[in-house]
Amino acid sequence: MEPAGPARVERRLAAILAADIAGYSRLIEVDEEGTLGRLKVLRAEIIDPNIAGHRGRIVKTTGDGLLVKFASVVDALRCGVEVQREIAARDADVPADKRIEFRIGIHQGDIVVEDGDIFGDGVNVAARLEGLAEPGGICVSARVQEDAAGKLNFGFEDLGEQQLKNIARPVRAYQVATRARSAMAQASSGPALPDKPSIAVLPFANLSGDPEQEYFADGMVEEIITALSRIRWLFVIARNSSFTYKGRAIDVKQVGRELGVRYVLEGSVRRAGGRVRITAQLIDAASGAHLWADRFDGSLEDVFDLQDKVASSVAGVIEPALQTAETARSAHRPTNDLTAYDLYLRAYSMALSSGKQFPDALGLLEQAIARDPRYGPALAQAAVCCVRLVVDGRSTDPDADALKGADFARRALEVAGDDPAIMANAAQALAYFGEDIGAMKALVDRALVLNPNFARGWHISGGLRMWAGEPDVAIEHVEIALRLSPRARVGTSLAFMGRAYFLNRRFDDAVPKLLLAIQEDPSSPEPYRSLASCYAHMGRLDEAREVVKRLRAITPVIVPSHLPYRNPEQLELYLWGLRLAAGETT
Repeated sequence: MEPAGPARVERRLAAILAADIAGYSRLIEVDEEGTLGRLKVLRAEIIDPNIAGHRGRIVKTTGDGLLVKFASVVDALRCGVEVQREIAARDADVPADKRIEFRIGIHQGDIVVEDGDIFGDGVNVAARLEGLAEPGGICVSARVQEDAAGKLNFGFEDLGEQQLKNIARPVRAYQVATRARSAMAQASSGPALPDKPSIAVLPFANLSGDPEQEYFADGMVEEIITALSRIRWLFVIARNSSFTYKGRAIDVKQVGRELGVRYVLEGSVRRAGGRVRITAQLIDAASGAHLWADRFDGSLEDVFDLQDKVASSVAGVIEPALQTAETARSAHRPTNDLTAYDLYLRAYSMALSSGKQFPDALGLLEQAIARDPRYGPALAQAAVCCVRLVVDGRSTDPDADALKGADFARRALEVAGDDPAIMANAAQALAYFGEDIGAMKALVDRALVLNPNFARGWHISGGLRMWAGEPDVAIEHVEIALRLSPRARVGTSLAFMGRAYFLNRRFDDAVPKLLLAIQEDPSSPEPYRSLASCYAHMGRLDEAREVVKRLRAITPVIVPSHLPYRNPEQLELYLWGLRLAAGETT
């Protein structure tokens, strides 16, 4: 028998279509059987027939995607457009969070064909273009656009040159502008513009030459957002949403659509020695026009004044009739100790990045408080850290940390003045640790009167209403928080909403919210507890026990020692289901 010869290798020019499902992992986690069933139907009735009808060949498939080869760019584009159009039409009545939406990338280039598979630059570029496409959309290279222009009944939106991962040269990309995609984009273009001027402050670039100074640049932006938020006639997007654009190439028009704002502020921070330079530019998100740009220099001791000057200048451009006093911070600065301020910024950055860092964040905050015992934001954030230590089961002495957290919160309120963030964070901690819930709701209400744009304040208000036994109001307030921060959490908003549905015995509505909350922050134990209890009440005990198993991998504390629910029936609803899921009752 002669030895097998080398594998047959061919080179040829081809049009390559790469596709995958947007949010596939989330869809599978929420409803694995239903998602796989719907995908099978889409493949059989829409995708495979269109590929065959346009003379394409499926080269390979994965769980959430496929790679297809066409001899013609026109065939590849026609196929992609038809597939997207027919899927969009079929899913028109399906809730947005359950739709199967493909992203498609198409490129024409040289490929290597080996044993039925394809490789090469043409395949790699198509796969990267697919990553640029919107859900339900198609992204193509300039080569595809040039070959197809004038031959098909749709246009192309120029996305400019893109630096694609592992592709050495920039690739000019285009989004296919079909009627189906335009209708879909209009339906999912993001929130409508508010009825007052609206702005998002994007992360400022750190020009200090030291990556360790990233927290300082982020802290500058946080303070500018806070100053702008105090202007009652201005709608300001929360930090957590605007920071989802950190490290990305920014298209301000897209930011405006996704966040539902008219204006975008971007800039940079340079910290060198004892000096700080802030540059900023204000852009009209609708037109892309630059409205204003300026530079602010000063010493570290002047940093609070520099932040206020940026906010005042921005507000003055948006509304010339602005009274400068509207943006002025309280005459009483949070602290005059710049080391304490630096410690606070480090702790705040750590607490935002991971629940696992709350113990370390609390240590830094306690150092800041030791330097300035009347540092309100640090006191309030320390109280929040104590809550998370107890809730997450990371506390070695929950009773002691509860007393410490309540003390931090009371001390914060003593120096809060009219600072909404201090009020809301302190109210959350005191409410969790047993203070009168009515008084704490009133305190948060006052904070929201002072700053109606305070997304975390609305989130905290929703939590307090849930604990007070008012789940319908809780859902309403959390929805406001999510509108003010449409792209990222300002706290465990989805978990709050899921628990509110659970307390209303709307178990079918609670489950997807809790699953998404777990996906959003897998290190937070509370959504697991609520989901396990919810499954137990639905009679889905195997799933409930599986959730408890996952919970035990995060924390040994299945039932916390401190629970904030004031309604006895709702507390028993929560505990009964959780204990059943944990095998503590029958």
